[in-house]
Amino acid sequence: MSTIPFTDRFRDPEAAHALAEAIRARSTRPIRLMEFCGGHTHAILRYGIPSLLPETIDLRSGPGCPVCVTSATDLDRAIALAQVEGAILTTFGDMIRVPGSRDSLAQAKAQGADVRVVYSPLDALQIARQNPERPVIFLGVGFETTAPMVGSAVLAAEAEGVGNFYVFSTHKLTPPATRAILDAGEVALDGIIGPGHVTTVIGSEAWRFLPDDYSIPVAIAGFEPLDILRAVLALVEMIEDGRPDVANAYARSVRPEGNLAAQQVLDRVFEIADVEWRGFGTVPASGLRLRERYARFDAARAFPVEVEPAREPPGCRCGEILRGVLRPPECPLFVRVCTPQNPVGPCMVSAEGACAAYYRYGNVEHRTQNAEHRT
Repeated sequence: MSTIPFTDRFRDPEAAHALAEAIRARSTRPIRLMEFCGGHTHAILRYGIPSLLPETIDLRSGPGCPVCVTSATDLDRAIALAQVEGAILTTFGDMIRVPGSRDSLAQAKAQGADVRVVYSPLDALQIARQNPERPVIFLGVGFETTAPMVGSAVLAAEAEGVGNFYVFSTHKLTPPATRAILDAGEVALDGIIGPGHVTTVIGSEAWRFLPDDYSIPVAIAGFEPLDILRAVLALVEMIEDGRPDVANAYARSVRPEGNLAAQQVLDRVFEIADVEWRGFGTVPASGLRLRERYARFDAARAFPVEVEPAREPPGCRCGEILRGVLRPPECPLFVRVCTPQNPVGPCMVSAEGACAAYYRYGNVEHRTQNAEHRT
C-alpha cells in the first residue's frame, strides 16, 4: 500500500514526528492492531499514518462501518418496507445506494417508492407530524452512538401521541462484534484501537473484557492524527511490557463510565437481541430492538413484510474485510470492477467503508491510473 505522510496538515507536525519516533523506539517485534471504527480507517489513510509507523506494526480495519455491517436480509426488509402502500421510508444518505440482494433503496425510489434522506431521526419524526395519514418509517442504522438519538425520537413520538412514526431498528453493539472476531480466530490480533465516538457513550470500562478475558490491550482514540498516534504508542507500550490494559487516549471526550444519560435512553427504549451482521452471521446479544412497551413504534412488527432468502453480491469480499481477514486491495473486484462510482458492495458505498477509504487515500498509483483513464 502506498501512502504519503501528510504531516504538514497536522495541527502539530513536531508532536506527530515525536510520537512516531517513540513508537519506532519501543516497537521491537511484529504486532497486528485493529481499528474498529471506520472513521479511524479514513483518518489513518488520509493522514498517511502507516508510513509514519515501523514495519513491525500491521494495521487492520474492522467492522466499524454501520452501513457495511447491515445484513443483506435487513436491507431487503427495508426495501420491502419502502414499498408498503402509502409509506415514507427515511434513512441516512449512505444507505440509499447500498445494494440489497436484488435492488437498492435508490432503485426502489426510482420505481416510485417514497424514500427520503434525513440527517436525524428527529427529521423523520417531523415528517410524520407533517403527514399524519401516512406511515413514516425511519431505518435506524448505527452503533451505540446513533441509537440514543433514535430512542429519543421514539420517546418524543410517545409523548406527543404521534401514531404514524415507526422505527426499523438495525442498531448494533460494538463489543460483541469484537468478541466475535477474536473468538473466530481468523486473524490474530495483538491490540485494539477503540472507537472514540462509541466509547463516549458506553465508556472506556466497557472494553475491560479485552485485557481481562483475552489478554489484549485496547487504547481508545479520537480522530485527529495525534490521537491515533498516541493510541498506537499506548498499545505498543502495553504489548512490549506484557501488561494488557485499557488506555484512554481520548480523555477529552471519553470517561470511564461513559454518557449515563445516553445509556439510560438506550436501556429504556431498547432491549438487547441476537442480530445478523454482514460477514459475521448472527452474533449473540449484539443488537438493539424496541422493547415491548414501544412495540407500536416497531416497523418490523407493524409491517411484517416477507423477503426472499438474501444473497451477497457475487465476488464481493466485504465480509472478510469487515472481519479484518482481508485488506480491500486483496478483493479481486477492488478498483477493477468496484469503485465509488460503480460500487458492488457496501464497503465501497459507505463514506465510512474500508474500501472507500483505501480507494480514496490508500493507493496513489491506482488513483492516478483512474484519473488518466477518465481523461
